Amino acid sequence: SDDSVDLHEGSYLSICKHYRAIYDTPCILEDSSKWQQALKSVVLYVVLSPYDNEQSDLVHRISADKKLEEIPKYKDFLKQFTTMELMRWSSLVEDYGKELREGSPDSPATDVFTYNEEGEKRWQDLKNRVVEHNIRIMAKYYTRITMKRMAGLLDLSIDESEEFLSNLVVNKTIYAKVDRLAGIINFQRPKDPNDLLNDWSHKLNSLMSLVNKTTHLIAKEEMIHNLQ
Repeated sequence: SDDSVDLHEGSYLSICKHYRAIYDTPCILEDSSKWQQALKSVVLYVVLSPYDNEQSDLVHRISADKKLEEIPKYKDFLKQFTTMELMRWSSLVEDYGKELREGSPDSPATDVFTYNEEGEKRWQDLKNRVVEHNIRIMAKYYTRITMKRMAGLLDLSIDESEEFLSNLVVNKTIYAKVDRLAGIINFQRPKDPNDLLNDWSHKLNSLMSLVNKTTHLIAKEEMIHNLQ
Protein backbone atom coordinates (compact mmCIF):
# COMPACT_ATOMS: atom_id res chain seq x y z
CA SER A 1 0.00 0.00 0.00
CA ASP A 2 0.97 3.66 -0.35
CA ASP A 3 1.01 3.79 3.41
CA SER A 4 4.02 1.51 3.74
CA VAL A 5 5.95 3.44 1.08
CA ASP A 6 5.40 6.64 3.03
CA LEU A 7 6.29 4.98 6.31
CA HIS A 8 9.54 3.59 5.00
CA GLU A 9 10.59 6.90 3.55
CA GLY A 10 9.91 8.34 6.96
CA SER A 11 8.01 11.22 5.43
CA TYR A 12 5.99 12.01 8.51
CA LEU A 13 4.38 15.10 7.01
CA SER A 14 2.85 13.16 4.13
CA ILE A 15 1.58 10.49 6.54
CA CYS A 16 0.04 13.29 8.60
CA LYS A 17 -1.74 14.61 5.49
CA HIS A 18 -2.88 11.06 4.67
CA TYR A 19 -4.56 10.77 8.10
CA ARG A 20 -5.99 14.27 7.71
CA ALA A 21 -7.70 13.15 4.50
CA ILE A 22 -9.11 10.10 6.34
CA TYR A 23 -10.21 12.32 9.24
CA ASP A 24 -12.05 14.65 6.83
CA THR A 25 -14.01 11.80 5.23
CA PRO A 26 -17.77 12.03 5.98
CA CYS A 27 -18.16 8.34 6.92
CA ILE A 28 -15.28 8.66 9.42
CA LEU A 29 -16.65 11.90 10.89
CA GLU A 30 -19.94 10.12 11.62
CA ASP A 31 -18.21 7.71 13.99
CA SER A 32 -16.52 9.39 16.94
CA SER A 33 -14.24 6.45 17.72
CA LYS A 34 -12.98 6.49 14.11
CA TRP A 35 -12.37 10.21 13.75
CA GLN A 36 -10.74 10.36 17.17
CA GLN A 37 -8.21 7.69 16.19
CA ALA A 38 -7.54 9.47 12.87
CA LEU A 39 -7.10 12.84 14.61
CA LYS A 40 -4.71 11.30 17.15
CA SER A 41 -2.56 10.04 14.27
CA VAL A 42 -2.72 13.49 12.63
CA VAL A 43 -1.43 15.08 15.86
CA LEU A 44 1.36 12.54 16.38
CA TYR A 45 2.62 12.62 12.80
CA VAL A 46 2.66 16.41 12.58
CA VAL A 47 4.72 16.52 15.78
CA LEU A 48 7.06 13.85 14.35
CA SER A 49 7.62 15.97 11.22
CA PRO A 50 10.81 18.06 11.30
CA TYR A 51 10.15 21.77 11.74
CA ASP A 52 9.78 23.94 8.65
CA ASN A 53 7.25 26.54 7.43
CA GLU A 54 4.81 23.96 6.12
CA GLN A 55 4.97 21.86 9.28
CA SER A 56 4.56 24.94 11.48
CA ASP A 57 1.57 26.12 9.46
CA LEU A 58 -0.06 22.68 9.73
CA VAL A 59 0.55 22.51 13.50
CA HIS A 60 -1.32 25.78 13.94
CA ARG A 61 -4.18 24.70 11.71
CA ILE A 62 -4.56 21.40 13.56
CA SER A 63 -4.35 23.20 16.92
CA ALA A 64 -7.31 25.35 15.91
CA ASP A 65 -9.56 22.30 15.44
CA LYS A 66 -12.32 22.42 18.08
CA LYS A 67 -12.64 18.62 18.00
CA LEU A 68 -9.26 18.32 19.73
CA GLU A 69 -11.09 19.15 22.95
CA GLU A 70 -12.60 15.67 22.81
CA ILE A 71 -9.11 14.12 22.99
CA PRO A 72 -7.72 16.49 25.67
CA LYS A 73 -4.47 14.62 26.33
CA TYR A 74 -3.54 14.92 22.64
CA LYS A 75 -4.58 18.58 22.60
CA ASP A 76 -2.23 19.26 25.54
CA PHE A 77 0.53 17.22 23.95
CA LEU A 78 0.34 19.25 20.74
CA LYS A 79 0.33 22.47 22.76
CA GLN A 80 3.74 21.55 24.22
CA PHE A 81 5.18 22.01 20.74
CA THR A 82 3.59 25.40 20.07
CA THR A 83 4.60 26.87 23.42
CA MET A 84 7.81 28.86 23.25
CA GLU A 85 9.31 27.10 26.25
CA LEU A 86 11.94 24.45 26.83
CA MET A 87 10.60 20.91 27.26
CA ARG A 88 12.12 18.18 29.39
CA TRP A 89 11.95 14.79 27.71
CA SER A 90 11.63 12.99 31.07
CA SER A 91 8.60 15.13 32.02
CA LEU A 92 7.03 14.60 28.61
CA VAL A 93 7.40 10.82 28.98
CA GLU A 94 5.94 11.00 32.48
CA ASP A 95 2.95 13.10 31.41
CA TYR A 96 2.15 11.52 28.04
CA GLY A 97 4.13 8.30 27.58
CA LYS A 98 1.53 5.86 28.89
CA GLU A 99 -1.35 7.61 27.09
CA LEU A 100 0.46 7.77 23.72
CA ARG A 101 1.92 4.26 23.85
CA GLU A 102 -0.67 2.20 25.73
CA GLY A 103 -3.78 4.38 25.81
CA SER A 104 -6.36 4.45 28.60
CA PRO A 105 -9.79 2.79 29.02
CA ASP A 106 -11.68 5.61 27.29
CA SER A 107 -8.93 6.53 24.84
CA PRO A 108 -7.17 3.70 22.95
CA ALA A 109 -3.62 4.34 21.71
CA THR A 110 -2.71 4.52 18.01
CA ASP A 111 -0.10 2.22 16.49
CA VAL A 112 2.33 5.13 16.10
CA PHE A 113 4.38 4.35 19.21
CA THR A 114 3.87 0.58 19.58
CA TYR A 115 6.59 -1.41 21.35
CA ASN A 116 8.06 -2.85 18.15
CA GLU A 117 10.93 -1.74 15.93
CA GLU A 118 8.87 0.81 13.97
CA GLY A 119 7.24 2.21 17.10
CA GLU A 120 10.56 2.49 18.93
CA LYS A 121 12.11 4.30 15.97
CA ARG A 122 9.26 6.82 15.99
CA TRP A 123 9.58 7.21 19.75
CA GLN A 124 13.28 8.04 19.27
CA ASP A 125 12.34 10.49 16.50
CA LEU A 126 9.91 12.15 18.91
CA LYS A 127 12.77 12.57 21.38
CA ASN A 128 14.83 14.14 18.57
CA ARG A 129 12.00 16.57 17.77
CA VAL A 130 11.93 17.64 21.42
CA VAL A 131 15.69 18.35 21.31
CA GLU A 132 15.28 20.34 18.07
CA HIS A 133 12.36 22.29 19.54
CA ASN A 134 14.53 23.19 22.55
CA ILE A 135 17.46 24.33 20.40
CA ARG A 136 15.09 26.52 18.34
CA ILE A 137 13.81 28.09 21.57
CA MET A 138 17.39 28.76 22.71
CA ALA A 139 18.26 30.32 19.36
CA LYS A 140 15.23 32.58 19.76
CA TYR A 141 15.89 33.74 23.32
CA TYR A 142 19.67 33.58 23.75
CA THR A 143 22.23 35.59 21.80
CA ARG A 144 24.92 33.18 23.02
CA ILE A 145 25.28 30.17 25.28
CA THR A 146 28.09 27.87 26.36
CA MET A 147 28.17 24.34 24.91
CA LYS A 148 28.13 23.02 28.46
CA ARG A 149 25.01 24.95 29.43
CA MET A 150 23.23 23.95 26.23
CA ALA A 151 24.05 20.26 26.75
CA GLY A 152 22.79 20.54 30.34
CA LEU A 153 19.48 22.08 29.23
CA LEU A 154 19.08 19.39 26.56
CA ASP A 155 19.97 16.49 28.90
CA LEU A 156 22.58 15.40 26.34
CA SER A 157 26.34 15.10 26.10
CA ILE A 158 28.23 18.01 24.52
CA ASP A 159 28.97 15.90 21.41
CA GLU A 160 25.31 14.92 20.97
CA SER A 161 24.17 18.52 21.43
CA GLU A 162 26.66 19.72 18.86
CA GLU A 163 25.45 17.13 16.36
CA PHE A 164 21.83 18.27 16.72
CA LEU A 165 22.92 21.89 16.50
CA SER A 166 24.93 21.41 13.32
CA ASN A 167 22.05 19.53 11.63
CA LEU A 168 19.71 22.45 12.34
CA VAL A 169 22.29 24.91 11.02
CA VAL A 170 22.87 22.86 7.85
CA ASN A 171 19.09 22.71 7.26
CA LYS A 172 18.96 26.49 7.84
CA THR A 173 16.39 25.99 10.61
CA ILE A 174 18.47 28.26 12.84
CA TYR A 175 21.59 30.43 12.59
CA ALA A 176 24.50 29.59 14.89
CA LYS A 177 28.27 29.92 14.94
CA VAL A 178 30.31 27.69 17.24
CA ASP A 179 33.55 28.88 18.80
CA ARG A 180 35.03 25.52 19.81
CA LEU A 181 38.03 26.93 21.66
CA ALA A 182 35.88 29.10 23.89
CA GLY A 183 33.10 26.49 23.93
CA ILE A 184 30.52 29.12 23.04
CA ILE A 185 27.64 29.13 20.56
CA ASN A 186 26.62 32.45 19.09
CA PHE A 187 23.03 32.63 17.82
CA GLN A 188 23.21 36.22 16.63
CA ARG A 189 23.46 36.76 12.91
CA PRO A 190 26.32 39.06 11.91
CA LYS A 191 24.90 42.33 10.62
CA ASP A 192 25.04 43.29 6.98
CA PRO A 193 28.02 45.71 6.46
CA ASN A 194 25.58 48.38 5.21
CA ASP A 195 23.50 48.01 8.35
CA LEU A 196 26.66 48.35 10.42
CA LEU A 197 27.62 51.51 8.56
CA ASN A 198 24.14 52.99 8.97
CA ASP A 199 24.18 52.00 12.61
CA TRP A 200 27.58 53.65 13.06
CA SER A 201 26.59 56.88 11.32
CA HIS A 202 23.35 56.97 13.33
CA LYS A 203 25.37 56.63 16.54
CA LEU A 204 27.80 59.29 15.35
CA ASN A 205 24.91 61.68 14.63
CA SER A 206 23.45 61.04 18.08
CA LEU A 207 26.85 61.67 19.60
CA MET A 208 27.29 64.93 17.66
CA SER A 209 23.90 66.21 18.72
CA LEU A 210 24.73 65.27 22.32
CA VAL A 211 28.04 67.16 22.07
CA ASN A 212 26.21 70.18 20.62
CA LYS A 213 23.63 70.12 23.41
CA THR A 214 26.34 69.80 26.06
CA THR A 215 28.41 72.64 24.56
CA HIS A 216 25.26 74.76 24.44
CA LEU A 217 24.45 73.98 28.09
CA ILE A 218 28.00 74.78 29.22
CA ALA A 219 27.89 78.11 27.37
CA LYS A 220 24.52 78.86 28.98
CA GLU A 221 25.89 77.96 32.44
CA GLU A 222 28.87 80.29 31.91
CA MET A 223 26.63 83.13 30.79
CA ILE A 224 24.42 82.79 33.87
CA HIS A 225 27.51 82.52 36.05
CA ASN A 226 28.96 85.73 34.56
CA LEU A 227 25.71 87.59 35.10
CA GLN A 228 25.68 86.85 38.83
